[in-house]
Amino acid sequence: MLVFGPACGFILGSFCTKMYVDAVFIDTSNLDITPDDPRWIGAWWGGFLLCGALLFFSSLLMFGFPQSLPPHSDPAMESEQAMLPEREYERPKPSNGVLRHPLEPDSSASCFQQLKVIPKVTKHLLSNPVFTCIILAACMEIAVVAGFAAFLGKYLEQQFNLTTSSANQLLGMTAIPCACLGIFLGGLLVKKLSLSALGAIRMAMLVNLVSTACYVSFLFLGCDTGPVAGVTVPYGNTSAPGSALDPYSPCNKNCECQTDSFTPVCGADGVTYLSACFAGCNSTNLTGCACLTTVPPENTTVVPGKCPSPGCQEAFLTFLCVMCVCSMIGAMAQTPSVIILIRTVSPELKSYALGVLFLLLRLLGFIPPPLIFGAGIDSTCLFWSTFCGEQGACVLYDNVAYRYLYVSIAIVLKSSAFVLYTTTWQCLRKNYKRYIKNHEGGLSTSTEYQDIETEKTCPESHSPSEDSFVRS
Repeated sequence: MLVFGPACGFILGSFCTKMYVDAVFIDTSNLDITPDDPRWIGAWWGGFLLCGALLFFSSLLMFGFPQSLPPHSDPAMESEQAMLPEREYERPKPSNGVLRHPLEPDSSASCFQQLKVIPKVTKHLLSNPVFTCIILAACMEIAVVAGFAAFLGKYLEQQFNLTTSSANQLLGMTAIPCACLGIFLGGLLVKKLSLSALGAIRMAMLVNLVSTACYVSFLFLGCDTGPVAGVTVPYGNTSAPGSALDPYSPCNKNCECQTDSFTPVCGADGVTYLSACFAGCNSTNLTGCACLTTVPPENTTVVPGKCPSPGCQEAFLTFLCVMCVCSMIGAMAQTPSVIILIRTVSPELKSYALGVLFLLLRLLGFIPPPLIFGAGIDSTCLFWSTFCGEQGACVLYDNVAYRYLYVSIAIVLKSSAFVLYTTTWQCLRKNYKRYIKNHEGGLSTSTEYQDIETEKTCPESHSPSEDSFVRS
């Protein structure tokens, strides 16, 4: 559901951006621009109002929950044992006939005393290399989603000349539903194959490799920026090397062209101009453009929009198909990761371990990546808009550099996740060396194995209280 929600959000955003930002206050029939115009600003506020209302009314249902849930003690046969020794975090012995949860605050303890246990428990969890590597790998995976997907709509606009609404609608209807399917398939495979912790980490490594290969293919799927007069090629000559690049030229010096907005037009000479003004057009019907010097005078016309790139539509269809496959396969690693995380900690710390996971996902996976991706994208800008002498937004990018840098950051993050998965696999393989040597199949639910860490602590003798077992 956490993935299905953004799918609905993208579709909702595509409908909102088709409405003008001030549609409530003005008559939109008098507008001389359409959603295809780069100057169009959609009703970005519509989604916030609707989602805010839905959140408010859904939160009212939470008042139906009791103030505290009744205590519940899991039977010994149903609780999964930890891979690590419980040590001082073992379930405390009952003192008054009631077995109290180790993380449940004591009514006689002060608030400060209750908070003192949090650093200790956190240190205990993070000292487990398997737990730490799985969490960091999950952060790397979610960083790709937070950074790559956050700018994917903009990427589609720049690389394939799509509108904002079209890009959001395509993402909501293709890539994100495929990610939902991937999460479902990942859980189904774990269940049907009865994967042990080692099997789950192998599965995570495999799907990570395949999805990384899909990202590598994105390096070759895109469209070039094309010739832009005064930005990538000089006016009147698309091949003269070493010529000064300046959007202002003698052919448009008397037009008083402004750079506060980007309204590209495609000339009959196959060159894109920043606007009809920069093309030197002296009429509202986009004819008689003085800057089109390489075509006959009767053909000095321009049409709105960038000049199309050859093969761009075919590249977009291929990109969309690969993106769907990449989203589905990459999402299949989510369930195995959570399974390993749950089996790595003691039953008493599972809920707290999930809390640490989601906290680090937000701190490391959702905050820095968009900043990193955004800074990388800005570094590929070819032309910045200006307003009253101050720099505004980027209006034109180097598509090739944009594509290489944008996709390379995602590949680095995916590769980092694979290294962490490999480290986790090595740790588990070392801990289960005795099991792997004697058995080839999945981990039996009726067989118990002693933890390697306990063997290192007491190589000659083991007391039952010090042993730690793992269950499939």
